[in-house]
Amino acid sequence: MGPLCGCCGEHIDKLSQQVSVMRKEIKNLRQMLDSAVRAHRKHMTSVQSAVSKMRLCEPDSDQTPPPPSPASPQAALEQGNIQTVPIGHISSCFSVKNGTPRQPTICGPSRAELRIQQIVFNNPEHALVGLEHYSHVWIIFLFHKNGHLSYKAKVKPPRLNGQRVGVYSTRSPHRPNALGLTLAKLDKIVGDTIHLSDIDMITGTPVLDIKPYIPEYDSPHTRMGIYSEPYDSNTDQPQATTVSLNETTDMLNLHNVSETDAQSGLKNDLGSLFSRDTSEADIPVTDSSRVSDQFSLPKDLHGVLEEVKAYVTQGDLCQLTCESEDEVSVSPKTKPPELTVDHPCYGEEAYSTIAGWIRDPPVGGLEVRFTPHAERELAEFLPTHLSGPSERDRPRFKFLCSPKEAAAAIRGVLAADPRSVYRRTCCRDKLFFFTLDTADITCWFGRGFAEVLQVRPVEQHV
Repeated sequence: MGPLCGCCGEHIDKLSQQVSVMRKEIKNLRQMLDSAVRAHRKHMTSVQSAVSKMRLCEPDSDQTPPPPSPASPQAALEQGNIQTVPIGHISSCFSVKNGTPRQPTICGPSRAELRIQQIVFNNPEHALVGLEHYSHVWIIFLFHKNGHLSYKAKVKPPRLNGQRVGVYSTRSPHRPNALGLTLAKLDKIVGDTIHLSDIDMITGTPVLDIKPYIPEYDSPHTRMGIYSEPYDSNTDQPQATTVSLNETTDMLNLHNVSETDAQSGLKNDLGSLFSRDTSEADIPVTDSSRVSDQFSLPKDLHGVLEEVKAYVTQGDLCQLTCESEDEVSVSPKTKPPELTVDHPCYGEEAYSTIAGWIRDPPVGGLEVRFTPHAERELAEFLPTHLSGPSERDRPRFKFLCSPKEAAAAIRGVLAADPRSVYRRTCCRDKLFFFTLDTADITCWFGRGFAEVLQVRPVEQHV
């Protein structure tokens, strides 16, 4: 094929320019169409909400809709279509999406309450009997504040700073089914109300189900270390359970072992921890003889345990003991409860792997600062249990116990950089606002840090 003449080259350039312009116009039309679809869905949602409110205000609300035919629920269930009924709604220290942690472990002091509705059970407190034996629970909920129901196969997680990955490899709330799952710490149960901490849910979140967290079943770290005696397949509880050596060393790092009895105490602790049952996780390990009396060791592990004890006797684990002493900076008596919580472990085990960007994301953590003015404003807040005639005018927390705990919660939220990718790139010079409990926080972000400028009480809207 011979070279093109000048006239043909100019003609081809013009055609290329026209094609480029047409592509841009098509892209703009697609964006306009997407915006129109989102606006239409938003309007439909507002109309449905208004209609629902009008129905609630009708005087003849006692009339119940006709029940569905008996065959339809079963057929729908077999096809995977169900009509969910919330068992309760979250009352949380986070009232809006902005600033709410994306993961439950980001903000330890965050607290919430969940009251089981009576429309589900006539006696809601009966459904919670036995749940107090667990330290953590799975909460299955709905992302009811997504804003729109659109979703895509690839999303941009904030921690990837704009890079796209498949939606099923992330915890994105924008999914085909807007279901959320979080592992929360169970603080206490009072009647039909569950008190939770380490949460990432906002007030009003509909909860669909609660399940206890059982490391033997839910954690690969513990599952690989379990050995149980033969038991009846019809029962759910094995007769004896153990934990892996990695969990043993993790537990050892939580205890302040003196230098004089390091080796002897370590051998006794290993003997008791190898047979520790998770239901007795709160028993102190300082008295190893008392712990060993309460647990039984499976017979086939005696040989392995003897080898570990011999290994300890030779002094090969002295370095581990010294490191554990250096890491424990305070005594167990004065250590806050949050620091001794046995969170799910994502260690370096070969049998448990996660995506690399979870441990080493492109977006690093931020240093959090408070201006002196913000510190003074935060110090004015009082916890709920304090009251007095001279303190009625001061702002008061509903969930948080003290300004110190609130400061820790604010640091946890901001250190993880709660901004979206759009805010990081296009709104760098804008102030950031979020609500924590009864406080409105104003801050700004610099290069590698976030600074809290103002902490004011939430305005009461009538």
